[in-house]
Order: sequence, then structure tokens, then C-alpha cells
Amino acid sequence: MKNELEAITYKTLQTELTRFFLAYKFALNEVETKINILQEEFKLIHDYNPIEHVSTRVKSPKSILLKMQKKELPPAIESIRDNIRDIAGLRITCSFVEDIYKVSAMLQAQNDIEVVDVKDYIAYPKENGYQSLHLIIKIPIFMSDRMEKVYTEIQIRTIAMDFWASLEHKIYYKYNKEVPAHIRMELKEAALQAAELDRKMERLNKEINILKENEAESSLLDTTPVAHLAQYLSQLTFDRKDSK
Repeated sequence: MKNELEAITYKTLQTELTRFFLAYKFALNEVETKINILQEEFKLIHDYNPIEHVSTRVKSPKSILLKMQKKELPPAIESIRDNIRDIAGLRITCSFVEDIYKVSAMLQAQNDIEVVDVKDYIAYPKENGYQSLHLIIKIPIFMSDRMEKVYTEIQIRTIAMDFWASLEHKIYYKYNKEVPAHIRMELKEAALQAAELDRKMERLNKEINILKENEAESSLLDTTPVAHLAQYLSQLTFDRKDSK
């Protein structure tokens, strides 16, 4: 009887854990879909895509256990769900700093996204030089028998910020002891140089955009079927007004 009860308990726990991890996977799918729509809209309407790359990950069971120990959480699924908010993680890499805030604003404006927290490490970089914009959101997902709002962390960075953060992580990961002060100082200096590169590239991009605006009003859209349709409908509107 004891073995039978243990088997039932184990099976129930296994099912709950499977559903637990699936919820985070589905949450990432939902956010990715939203981002794909924004990307396509921007390409068609603005002839420009502010997003360079998107990557996702769900924390491994080992990482979750380590965070549980660090936070001194009880070994319960509900406790993990409520207190660890970055199990589902999504990273968006943008071309320019202004694009980060554009993408963030578009995501926060979505009616079904609940913004829980915003941390702006671009306006206020971390002590080590780290820069990024972090959003903690809740996104609804619909299972066969329930609706859940799932915590998801979104990090939005430029290419330069992402390059620095990835290499900084590798350097620290390889060295398990306290990193020497001179290395920490050089890493921070590299972060400042990356930020300066971002500012320079953004300034150049703005100059190019001004040059484009000052050129003759010949657009690639002029040759598209959509442009012809818009022109035709516009002409019909004017003709009707003139006939009255």
C-alpha cells in the first residue's frame, strides 16, 4: 500500500512539474508571436526593423534549485512560481538605444501584458558597467483546463551591450574565485567604450535619416501594388469631392 501511494504521489508530482515547465514555454511562445507581429508591421509600414535578434530560454531545474536555496524558498511549486520571476527569459537585441525604448513601449502597450517591474540599467548602469532594459511581465496562457498568468523576464539590449554582457559572463564563469580588481576595472572600461560606440552609431544613423528625408520623394513603396492601390483610392476620393 505504501509503495502504491508513493507511486501515485510521484506520478502526480511529475505531471505537475511537466505542466509547470510547459507554462513557461507557452509564455515565451506568446511573447515571441507578439514580437514577430511587431517586426513584420515595422518592416511593411516603416521599411525598417528595430529588432536584430530574439533568443529565449527556460531556466533549468538545476538553476531553479540554486535560486531556491539562495532565496531560502520552501520546496513547493507555488512558492517557486510566485517568487522566481525569471524562469522564462527572452532577450531582444536592437540596433540602437532608441529602438530599445520603442520596443519596450510597444510591448508595454499591449492590453494583455501586465507590467510588474521595469529596471532601466541603461539610464542607471550597474556598478560593473552592465547596461540593459529589463521588464518583468505577466502574460496569460490558456491551457486545456485553466488560464494562467505567467511571469516572464524580457531583456532588451543593443548589439554592443549584448556583446559586452556575453563576454563578461564568460570571463566570470571561467573564474570561480574573486575576480582581481584590475580586471573588474578593465571590464567596466570596456562597458563605457561599448556605450560610447552605441551613442556614436545612433548619431550617425540620425544623420543618415536626415539625409534621406532631404532627398527627392522617391520611395521604394511607389513601385508596390499597395502604393498603386493607395494612389487609386486617393484619386477616387478627390474625384468624388470634385463632382459634388
